[in-house]
Amino acid sequence: MSSQQDLNNKLNRLLATYQVHYQNLRAIHWNIKGTNFFELHLKYEELYTRTQVIIDDLAERILTLGITPLHRLEDYLKNSDLKENITIHDGKEGMTYILNAQETILKLEREILTESADLEDEGTNAMMSDLVREKEKTNWMFAAWLGK
Repeated sequence: MSSQQDLNNKLNRLLATYQVHYQNLRAIHWNIKGTNFFELHLKYEELYTRTQVIIDDLAERILTLGITPLHRLEDYLKNSDLKENITIHDGKEGMTYILNAQETILKLEREILTESADLEDEGTNAMMSDLVREKEKTNWMFAAWLGK
């Protein structure tokens, strides 16, 4: 059984991971080129805008639990399950990054979902449940776009 401290650490790790993911999405949005430019440019903007909302909600949840959310870039890079991307111009490469990144995030969200249930932390559990459901659907769509 996990402790509250373990859950707190994972919440900050998730926050750091989302922050790195957000910046990677911005970079893909800025640098996309090619035949799917218009479609993907809009999709990437939609994704980073949604990610920004998740980041804020997650930081506020962390604060609600009496924890200080990570807020320094150095801490994000150190604690994130994702790394910074190199420049991506190709649409298929960008969508592949997104699908893989979301699978990484989904794994951590599922861990937090299980641990928050064990600790009877209903607020965190409900948040993770919503994020898991959303990510499962978008991952199915991204995989379909990639022809998987």
